[in-house]
Amino acid sequence: VFSKIFSHEALESYLPKIQLVIKDTLRAWSSNPESINVYHEAQKLTFRMAIRVLLGFRIPDEELNRLFEVYQQFVENVFSLPVDLPFSGYRRGIRARETLQKGLEKAIQEKLQNTQGKDYADALDILIESGKEHGKELTMQELKDGTLELIFAAYATTASASTSLIMQLLKHPRVLEKLREELRSKGILHNGCICEGSLRLDNINSLQYLDCVIKEVLRLFTPISGGYRTVLQTFELDGFQIPKGWSVMYSIRDTHDTAPVFKDVDVFDPDRFGQGRNEDKDGRFHYLPFGGGVRTCLGKHLAKLFLKALAIELASTSRFELATRTFPKITLVPVVHPVDGLKVKFFGLDSNQNEILTGTDAMLGATV
Repeated sequence: VFSKIFSHEALESYLPKIQLVIKDTLRAWSSNPESINVYHEAQKLTFRMAIRVLLGFRIPDEELNRLFEVYQQFVENVFSLPVDLPFSGYRRGIRARETLQKGLEKAIQEKLQNTQGKDYADALDILIESGKEHGKELTMQELKDGTLELIFAAYATTASASTSLIMQLLKHPRVLEKLREELRSKGILHNGCICEGSLRLDNINSLQYLDCVIKEVLRLFTPISGGYRTVLQTFELDGFQIPKGWSVMYSIRDTHDTAPVFKDVDVFDPDRFGQGRNEDKDGRFHYLPFGGGVRTCLGKHLAKLFLKALAIELASTSRFELATRTFPKITLVPVVHPVDGLKVKFFGLDSNQNEILTGTDAMLGATV
């Protein structure tokens, strides 16, 4: 089922919706006279993308914001100690999950009743149809569980990577300019505007430098530290015997830090993945931001597509600058993110890449 949800055809149909959500978000960021907390806003953005694009829910903005707040309560307490006491994180998490499931049930019921005006099959449509194909109508509980799983998969890690992307573009203006040059050379960016109809899936996948930038963000700032596996048969590693049935954890971050294929591991250098160097091609498991083996992350193509669409919009239609004197430190828990969320001021651009003045700014300019 999940291979259908993240197939090439499915991604092609999601792409225009993803672009709309990103455009609306960047427009809102640019119209805000104050700086924004990028990590918090990126969480809102990825949640909105999951709800509107992946699940096709037509939830009004006010209700969407309320659901987002409840979802945050759920995520914040999902790893709490399972101590069921009043006011405990565990109890708050359970309550948030119940509230969330009620909101999702309402959205699912409305979706099942209102099938008019659909111009693409979203992930939930595919999930429902797949159940019918196998002669099994999914229950409401199964639909709610599947929906929550899809939101969880699309939310935290993508918000983390989006924030890391913006921070690296701020730190490395030459990388941002090189991205713009590639977009111009491919006929996607012209006179400061994205050319209509130019952003198709194949076009985006042909942008080699953009791919290198996203790969390097995910190498240096992998959202999660590692993954768990169960040992299927006893094996030996560096002289130690690991018994069948044991749970083991592999570290993505340590692998990226110590893999001999990567030169100057602490340097942000997208060209390491470019032609001639291809540092990720030597060996199977040196580069694994989405895990490895048969249990690799099924949503990796959607996550990379979202990050690429965001990078294209940032390079094409936005000017942004750090709102604090120095870049914040990074914390690794529960996912990689800046300790202050990353404070950034966004400015809208017109078609000639000139800053658009707000009404107040325009009046101030006229009186000086």
